[in-house]
Amino acid sequence: MTHIRYSATTHVGHKRKVNEDSILTLPDQRLWAVSDGMGGHEAGDFASQVVVDRIAMIDPDLPSGELIRALREAITGAHDAIRAEADARGKGTIGATVVTLAVADNHFAAFWAGDSRLYRLQNKRIEMLTTDHSMVAAFVLAGQMTWDEAEQHPQSNAITRAVGVGETLELDKVRGEILPGDRFLLCSDGLTKYATFDTLERVLSREPIETVADTLQQIALDGGGADNISIIVIDAL
Repeated sequence: MTHIRYSATTHVGHKRKVNEDSILTLPDQRLWAVSDGMGGHEAGDFASQVVVDRIAMIDPDLPSGELIRALREAITGAHDAIRAEADARGKGTIGATVVTLAVADNHFAAFWAGDSRLYRLQNKRIEMLTTDHSMVAAFVLAGQMTWDEAEQHPQSNAITRAVGVGETLELDKVRGEILPGDRFLLCSDGLTKYATFDTLERVLSREPIETVADTLQQIALDGGGADNISIIVIDAL
């Protein structure tokens, strides 16, 4: 059984009045999530909170195989609940990104929708395990720009998939083996707008678990902090 340590933080940033991000840390269930809400005043924060609340309601005693299925169902349930609320309010689209990480034995599984990301640092090399559901992702996948360059593109905030948006929700999934020393990062785009791959790799390689989330948050704040910032770092020992 993989031993886990983690640190987490979320911050409204310098420019926003409301933190529309929500984070969830359930170390006993080995389950973590970051959700970035959208939809304006009192809508984005509602949407992201619905996402993490639904995940938090998962039965903590489920075996690992059923946990993954329950995680997908929880996010799908949040999708339906957000759509229903948007219809009731009659004020247009409400939605939220989501990225999750579930750990069982020596393996991980993650679901995501939108542009909140999951990275893994392994042997001091960083890898982005998710692929943004965004307008500019197509440029990156076509080799026309890097993910770092995509963050500075004028359409960088235009996401193509989110919980609560559209008739049905299509979640992407990644899974793999965990090696001792692996470090995972879940974050909203409030961090990645200001932290390049090189910056993330450097900080994640050197900072202890007690300070790494706060150090990354400060980089985003020092860079401008124009968006909400959410960060969860998980170490597999």
